[in-house]
Amino acid sequence: MLKVRTFRAVEDLESCKLFAEGHANVLRDYGITKLTSSRNDWFYNPDVYVIIVETEDGSEVVGGERIHIVNSQTNLPIEDAISVVDKRIFPLVASFADGRITGELCGLWNSKSIAGRGLSFFLTKIGVSVAHILGMDSLFVLCAPYTVAMCQNAGFVIETSIGDNGTFIYPKLDLIATALVIKDMGTLATADPSVRTEIMNFITNPTDRVVENGQKGATEVGYNILLPKLEKNP
Repeated sequence: MLKVRTFRAVEDLESCKLFAEGHANVLRDYGITKLTSSRNDWFYNPDVYVIIVETEDGSEVVGGERIHIVNSQTNLPIEDAISVVDKRIFPLVASFADGRITGELCGLWNSKSIAGRGLSFFLTKIGVSVAHILGMDSLFVLCAPYTVAMCQNAGFVIETSIGDNGTFIYPKLDLIATALVIKDMGTLATADPSVRTEIMNFITNPTDRVVENGQKGATEVGYNILLPKLEKNP
């Protein structure tokens, strides 16, 4: 069995370090050494929440992701990544943050030990669930081509107002990234109906166990995504 838990980054720096080490190792395997979401300044950002995947005994971190909430001190990773080629990302994010809570789901990774077990899609659904629990109104994501459909199933839609209809050359010249956003976290109307049902079940039951199926078989996952809700921006 695997365990998934959620915490505020500044409240568990040791787990942040384990997350970052595992993420960096996976990126190196793909030849990626520069990625805005892989920098470690988020350890000390009070508006970052971490979702981490551990072995049952807690001895190893094997995956995870993060939610960065917009604040006035730091850019979202998607802003730093996209602004190099398209400055329109800044007013776009600002428009979603005007009197509302927006942010980004980023840094999703799995170790080779759990590859093919369906954990990437599980984490995407869990990430959307945590954003909902936090009271967020919208959520951005920047993803690789092979994860676009997965994100769309969870309610993200391609943001065609930036880049080349939402796509960018990133993080290397031979790789393409796509910017997507969930514009209404309250209803998740853009999610696939069956996936929306799963997400709503996670929200209703923030502590439970499920069985996730992938190409390499089934995996039992125990999760705890309890977090306090945020207050709306003034």
